[in-house]
Amino acid sequence: MSTIISLVHAAAQHFSLIAALEITAGLTVALAFLLLFKPLLLGVARALKLVIKPKLTKEQRLQRRQMRDAMMLNRMLNSMEGSPSHAAELRALAARA
Repeated sequence: MSTIISLVHAAAQHFSLIAALEITAGLTVALAFLLLFKPLLLGVARALKLVIKPKLTKEQRLQRRQMRDAMMLNRMLNSMEGSPSHAAELRALAARA
């Protein structure tokens, strides 16, 4: 307990109200700038994201969707080998896709 009391006492001796006010004012100004320029910062972040990972074209998105659907149907077919009627339905769906 005396360690905590001595730490508090040492911190209280070096406490400066002016320094605390300066830190508080600096944090307030930084927060105000962030709130003021939030839309600009979000736009820059989105632009950087597009530079790193560009959007796929419509054709690429369609191909990915079709490949994902075909793989899902294949997984369902493999899991339903025990019931032929379900497998036949899935094969018919796969033929249309």
